[in-house]
Parts: sequence; C-alpha cells; structure tokens
Amino acid sequence: MYIEQALVGNNRWWRVLLTTLATAGIFIINFITYLLMPKEAVDASYDVMKSWPSSIALLVNLIPFVILLALLFTMVYTLHQRNILSLTTTRKQVDFKRIGFSLALVMGLNLASFAFSYACDSSTISWNFHPIPFLVLCLISIMLFPFQIGFEEFLFRGYLMQQIGILAKNKWVPLLITSVVFGVFHSANPEVAKMGFGVMFFYIGTGFLLGIMTLMDDGLELALGFHLGNNLIAALLVTSDFSALHTDALFKLSGKVPPSESLQEMVISMVVLYPIILLTFAKKYQWHHWKSKLFGTLNKTTRINHD
Repeated sequence: MYIEQALVGNNRWWRVLLTTLATAGIFIINFITYLLMPKEAVDASYDVMKSWPSSIALLVNLIPFVILLALLFTMVYTLHQRNILSLTTTRKQVDFKRIGFSLALVMGLNLASFAFSYACDSSTISWNFHPIPFLVLCLISIMLFPFQIGFEEFLFRGYLMQQIGILAKNKWVPLLITSVVFGVFHSANPEVAKMGFGVMFFYIGTGFLLGIMTLMDDGLELALGFHLGNNLIAALLVTSDFSALHTDALFKLSGKVPPSESLQEMVISMVVLYPIILLTFAKKYQWHHWKSKLFGTLNKTTRINHD
C-alpha cells in the first residue's frame, strides 16, 4: 500500500511536473552539463574540486541537499496537500528501529567485507588516519549525510516512485524507472569517468535494491538506513583519487589499483552482499507476497483529490 498513499493527495499534472523539476532539477542539470561538456573541461572541474580542502569540498557538495529536502517536503505538503508521513511509510509513525537496524547491518557487512579484503591483500591500501581532519569529517558526515541520503530516498523511492506508480497503475514500472534514473543521475560522478560506464551496473543495481526494500516493507525506513550506512562507510572508511568525494578517511586506496579492478570488487560486493541484506530483512520483517508487492496493480479504492 506504499504507492497508493499518494492517491489521497492532489496529483494534478502541473503540480507533479513543478515539484519534479524544482527538486530533481539539480540532477537533470548536472547530467546534461556532463553530457555536453568536453572531457577536458570535465576533468578540469574535477581537478579544481580536488584542489580544495576535503572538508570544504564535502560541505559544498552536501549543504544543497538540506535546502532540497526542505523544498521537497514543502511542495509535497503545500502543493500536493499530503503529510510527510505518507511519503515515508504506511505505518502510523516512522519506525526508527528499522532505520537503525538497516544502518547497523549495512555498516557491519561492509566492515566485514573490508576486513576480509584487507587480510587477504593490504598492499594497495594504506593507513590514512589524521585525528583532526578525521574528526571534522565525522562531524560533517553525521550532520549532513542524513539530508543527502534523505533527499535522494524521498525523491526517488518516495515521491517519484509513488507518482509514477499512480500513472502506470502498477508497481514494477516505477521500480524499474526510478532504479534506472537513480543510476543514470549518478553518471556524472568522477568514478564513472575513471572506471567506465560499467560502474552504472552498480548504481542501477543499488537503485533496484532500495526500491525492492521500499515496496516489500511498505516504507522508506530500511532504504534510508541502508543508504546512510553505505555513504558513511564510503566517506569514513576508504578514500581514493577517483571516488565521488575525496575525504580524510581512515584508509586510502593506492593509485596503483586499476579502476577496472575496483569496479570488479564493487560488482562482486553487490552480488554477494545485496542478496544477504534482502534475505535478512525478509526473515526479520516477515516479507510475503513478493509477486503482488513488486509486480501487482494498485488498489484503486483510494480516492484521488483533484482541483
């Protein structure tokens, strides 16, 4: 019933278009600019970003998401005449235990995977700990990453999945579209330029995972926890010269590592860890009726409000 919750709002086409352009515009502009800019100009912009202190670069990248999340909430509440809870979950209140469990599971699995890789071969990973910069990184990450991942989840798995679902009158179309678009909008990240477009398989696969979580659990809580845990690990644990954000993480991946090898590790990690995560959630939260929840049609008994 997660998608159906949008049916109680005001879904006139111009309201949906305005909200989408106002909130997703940053991704659209970024993607179009990336496609139109010459490779030399793209590389130069990445080099400029790398020349900034890492904490400043992180702040510049994350602060806009605070504004965008507030804008999305405001437009859903005022234009669509819906409360934010309907954008978040089918439960009577947000289940913060679900968010915490998902965050802990993802961070634990990623730490275990890193520890295994480090034990097998640490030649390409160097210790990068500097107390003050790392403390600053922790503070920025804890304060601002919730807004960044919150905006992406509320936009893609929340607003867009619900609105596309209303239009398509089923659940598999919004799952497919939001997952692919989520991946495509990350194509301007510097690691794509270094590793090749094969890394899009990872982004789109992650989009599918988050979408499946949302539909099966009838809420964003698990997706929010996963996304936050994943981004915190990415920022705090290991950095590299070709990552989306170069941070003062605990470890640094050596430049000797071929990008293709890093891509292979990402894909293997996804193929191994993602099924474990889904099965864990399915068992803990008693997920049933997979076919109807992922491929079923909408319940049309809910009334739609119009002008």
